[in-house]
Amino acid sequence: MLRINTLKPAPGAKRARKRVGRGMGSGLGKTSGRGYKGQKSRSGASIRPGFEGGQMPLYRRLPKRGFTNLFRKEYAVINLEKLAAAFEAGAQVDPEILKSRGIVKSLQAGLKVLGDGELPHALNVRAHKFSKSAAEKIQKAGGTIEVIA
Repeated sequence: MLRINTLKPAPGAKRARKRVGRGMGSGLGKTSGRGYKGQKSRSGASIRPGFEGGQMPLYRRLPKRGFTNLFRKEYAVINLEKLAAAFEAGAQVDPEILKSRGIVKSLQAGLKVLGDGELPHALNVRAHKFSKSAAEKIQKAGGTIEVIA
């Protein structure tokens, strides 16, 4: 009979911690599993990601292409189908409500409403940006849109 006091982890699921430098009999004495000499045997040794032993690393061998806009704004996006499922008719929808309910994770530069899906009932939506189709669908359903500056 399985009871809470008889529960045990699966065989082999728990392993003892590797205790290095505790004598020759432990199997991890003397060099403590690091072998002899070399960069990784030294104390404080850490090799940064992408280091290839002095060889020109891959990230420097490949040509760099494109452009990164430092002033790009990342908007949190939400589709109409999600709004329709989360809010009842006539509800007020704004970024703070969406964040508090956990529908939107983070509001980096603001909120943008996209027009994917149908909106069967009217909603009063406040957001930083709207796609054309989203604005049309919200107004067609009898709702209002308000652009936050």
